[in-house]
Amino acid sequence: METDLELAQRAALTGAAEALRHFAVIADLPQERKKDGSVVTVADRAVEHAIRDVLTAARPDDAILGEEHGETASGNGRRWIIDPIDGTALFVRGDNRWLVLIALEVDSLVTVGVQLVPAQGLGWWAERGQGAYTGRVVNDRLVGAERIHVASARPAVGEARLGVVPIDWGREVAEPLIAVAAEEPWPVHPPLLVAQGDLDVAVQTSGQIWDFAASSVIIPEAGGVFRGLDGQKRPGAGPFAFASNEVLLDQALSILRGRNAQITL
Repeated sequence: METDLELAQRAALTGAAEALRHFAVIADLPQERKKDGSVVTVADRAVEHAIRDVLTAARPDDAILGEEHGETASGNGRRWIIDPIDGTALFVRGDNRWLVLIALEVDSLVTVGVQLVPAQGLGWWAERGQGAYTGRVVNDRLVGAERIHVASARPAVGEARLGVVPIDWGREVAEPLIAVAAEEPWPVHPPLLVAQGDLDVAVQTSGQIWDFAASSVIIPEAGGVFRGLDGQKRPGAGPFAFASNEVLLDQALSILRGRNAQITL
């Protein structure tokens, strides 16, 4: 029988293949606006359907929460959390940094997370207690697994390498930190770069549980830490910060909250 991680990977790869099919004809893809103003396309819905079909066939008693199609109930304490295309605004512009995200929550604790960047053929994954890994997508399979770790250096926040997402809106949340840290461009999602040691701090200025669920297991399994701007330690709504260590995270959050007077830069 497939493990939960193996199933999450297979479902994510299925979704990635469906997403790439639409990405290949992105210029012809109709776009809509949700009530919150964000972009949604037929691709978002099709990818979520494809992922749900895989998960439902393998674990019919589990609940599923998806960004596009809501939640199916279950009483067994297990819930799959799906963001079929994270970064739809990137997707519709033809930018290759969008992701497919899947996580499994068991009794309110995220135990498995998978993040794919299909257009770059890259993936990251983790299972609680088993470490975090990255690999390549080749012929709809994840290959070349390498364990990842956050950076071992412990810079002060003024010396930290920073990534901020999104790139084009909501950045006012991160402006206090951008003013003191070294913001860098990012080829893939900044929290993943923290997990593999290429950034020290990342800020995602907004999101919902499906945006953060997979990261909430990948980051700690790589040795990093994360919290919401309001202090929450579990994935949910709002801005979140990720860092390679607790001291750096505390410094970053203090600055983001406007309490930078006592921070050593």
